Amino acid sequence: MIDRRQFIGSAGLAAAGLALPAQAATLTPERLVDDIQHRTFRFFWDTTDLRTGLAPDRWPTPSFASIAAVGFALTAYPIGVARGWISRAAARKRTLATLRFFAAAPQGPDPHTNAGYKGFFYHFLDSQTGLRFGRTELSTVDTALLMGGVLFAAGWYDGDHPDEVAIRTLADQLYGAVDWAWAVRNAPFLSMGWHPETGFIKSDWDIYNEGMLLYVLAMGSPTHPLPDGTWQGWSARFEPSWTTGSDNPHLHFPPLFGHQYSHLWIDFRGIRDGYIAGKGIDYFENSRRATYGQQTYAIRNTGRWTGYGPDCWGLTACDGPGDFLITTGDRQRAYFSYSARGPADRDDGTIAPTAALGSIAFAPEIVLPTVTAMHARYGRGIYGRYGFLDSFNPTLTDTTAPLYHGRIVPGIGWVDGDYLGIDQGPIVGMIENHRSGLVWQTMRRSPAIRRGLTRAGFTGGWLA
Repeated sequence: MIDRRQFIGSAGLAAAGLALPAQAATLTPERLVDDIQHRTFRFFWDTTDLRTGLAPDRWPTPSFASIAAVGFALTAYPIGVARGWISRAAARKRTLATLRFFAAAPQGPDPHTNAGYKGFFYHFLDSQTGLRFGRTELSTVDTALLMGGVLFAAGWYDGDHPDEVAIRTLADQLYGAVDWAWAVRNAPFLSMGWHPETGFIKSDWDIYNEGMLLYVLAMGSPTHPLPDGTWQGWSARFEPSWTTGSDNPHLHFPPLFGHQYSHLWIDFRGIRDGYIAGKGIDYFENSRRATYGQQTYAIRNTGRWTGYGPDCWGLTACDGPGDFLITTGDRQRAYFSYSARGPADRDDGTIAPTAALGSIAFAPEIVLPTVTAMHARYGRGIYGRYGFLDSFNPTLTDTTAPLYHGRIVPGIGWVDGDYLGIDQGPIVGMIENHRSGLVWQTMRRSPAIRRGLTRAGFTGGWLA
């Protein structure tokens, strides 16, 4: 495995282009969002391999490729065209190279010579060979995130140019190859993954979480669909996650990515399945309430974390300083490295800007002030070449801490040294859905999405 214990000092930060440009400090909120989206788009455009389209899990720390990050990259390219940052021809070329790579990538049960099996791909791929990295799992949800980008490309490149025709053909081939039915270990639920050495992971997608896109794509498959009733069997398990006794009731999932990932590609506004209709809302409203719930949690700040408040909040899966304990004053604090974080779950004072920015389409009225305040208060240490670094922690200021990631910035606290592809992706895509609805509008036309939602029992709104 790659040793991620690489620290970037102030000189290295400047050399990597991570220092805050002076002119960024004076931007209006609207210009700041544009600047964030542009810089975050450049993460994918600059770091993705030109030959294979593979996107790194993180940068600048050397890393393997993430198939989920590739799905976000494929989604980012047309946004770059729409915003005038790259040409359609350049985006088309990069997209076609990516789809050709995945279509030609070897598939099979051998653990050492393949990139995937049964149409699924391994969570991480070697950035040089494109084959399975280490002993990572064949990931069902990361394959779904990859396919979200693949199907978005199929819908957006709708011209007669031969390369656009090829993109659509390859997208159909890749999506059609995924054998969703094979991945059902404990009916009706999809397994979280499979290892060639040991078989299926003993955990399933069986509660409310980021799996909505996964099940919609599996239900909508033209070749290997899951049977009727699958979605209803899954959503029957949601009720324990419904918050009761709250002034903001919603399906609870602690880290915000669970309320964001599927929504990047699927417009859940005004469409409902049987479960959420019974609650009198839709899943978009559910995510809006979850976003407000995080702000409320930060305002209450029962953990007494530095910086938490109405304009500084956002817990999700992200980098953290490391796994250690530090005693400060009258309490001992536990800190964690990469981990999911959220209210009523793990919280070590680490804030991830993607948590707020990925919710900008749900609640811009609280996200915009938060992002503006974060930038003004901490920007000199956390904002750089590709926008906000993955995470920061104002509580941790001890320069003797045994850090696994990042560094201590005087006057700010702990700051991560990396950008993560799966956290950059929701920033680019959800800002665009907030600004223009581009991804949603394109995916509304996707036969796979419409078929999957209909078979799952969704009605109303734009599906009518």
